[in-house]
Amino acid sequence: MRTELVRRLIERWRDDPAGTYQTWFLWDERLKNFRSIRRGVEAVVQEIEQGTFGNVYKGSSLEVVVHAIAEQRQIFKGADHAFLWKPKLRIPDIYENPDNQRAFATFLSGSCGCSCGDDVVNVIRRLDQKRIKGLGPAAANILYFLHPTLAPPFNTAMVKGYNALFGAKVKLGSWPEYLAMRDGILRFNGTHRQLLSNDLGAVAGLLFDVGSGRYHAPPADDEDANAWLVDLEKVRQESVAERKAHDAERLADLTHTEVQGRLRDLGKALGFSVWVAANDRSRRFGDGTLADGCLVDLPPALTGIAGADAIRLIDVLWLEEATGRVAAAFEVEHTTSIYSGIVRLLDLTLGAPEQAVRGLFLVAPDAREKDVRAQLARPAFQHVAQLGMRFLPYGELDAHGDAIARFGSGLKPIEAIARLLA
Repeated sequence: MRTELVRRLIERWRDDPAGTYQTWFLWDERLKNFRSIRRGVEAVVQEIEQGTFGNVYKGSSLEVVVHAIAEQRQIFKGADHAFLWKPKLRIPDIYENPDNQRAFATFLSGSCGCSCGDDVVNVIRRLDQKRIKGLGPAAANILYFLHPTLAPPFNTAMVKGYNALFGAKVKLGSWPEYLAMRDGILRFNGTHRQLLSNDLGAVAGLLFDVGSGRYHAPPADDEDANAWLVDLEKVRQESVAERKAHDAERLADLTHTEVQGRLRDLGKALGFSVWVAANDRSRRFGDGTLADGCLVDLPPALTGIAGADAIRLIDVLWLEEATGRVAAAFEVEHTTSIYSGIVRLLDLTLGAPEQAVRGLFLVAPDAREKDVRAQLARPAFQHVAQLGMRFLPYGELDAHGDAIARFGSGLKPIEAIARLLA
């Protein structure tokens, strides 16, 4: 019964001379804008990549693109609002934040290169992971003009129409909810394609007119409402999985030097003097070298012991500024032999027992924890457990390092995110 009511609604909408199907979707000028908007998007990307985009919306290449969208009759009226710079709220944060600006360019260039629905979903999720303030699903209006068969447009009226037609509770400003709405739209469009179109602008126009109050949607049933909840949960789970995969990929791309640099900066932020391995001091990091701001020489208490040459090669040492005692030692085992790192830490703690080093850390990619534990299970290291050696995974350092630097003190925070190797 409801299917028949929906079919009649679509037919009545198509025949309405004042509805969006007749006034916009069949409008001859509509299709002419697709090519110009794509060229405009490419210009935005080029300017951001070349550093010439500037930091204002007015007069920018982006304004040209969004203005061309907003001109698409009533259905896209106000499409430019989401991109207008709001200085008090500092949104959308793509004008004064260079990193966010580059992420937006990556989203746009990636969108231009999409060849299937999965590509569209991936570029959306990568943008969502950046958590750019004020840059939400309104950007899907740009996506629609790049891929009208893959990405539906998005505005308040369309959301109201979707919620009314399907008993859903889509919220503005959420990319996962947009993606769940997209799933429902694609399914609905597939069911009624003969009355609608492969171009998702048609179904978007229907939703717009329903959401604007021009038509009343047939009451949604429990099946429709449950389908929305299933779509949303599916999208959320996929987003979590994608984020974890992306984080793992990003952490895998870290270099030994980058991890040393993070430990160096964290140690300084916590108030320690820092030593960087003698053979790594000249390595480039940031705008300088790893040795910048670090100790030039080790304290005499360390240089006078038998294992001093090995201690000088420990990747990072944190020393108490007042006493010169070693508070923590870090061996970064990116791809190198874990065995040699353990030996250097043992040279420190056994060769200078008066130091009573509290923190001994093996730092490695999360996936290497099993290898680290296997090395420490060897008979040669059977007494290491008594020293309180810990495994510090890249993932924990990446997730909590900034917070520890801002709010932490002493070794407790870094010990809290590391795992005892007992």
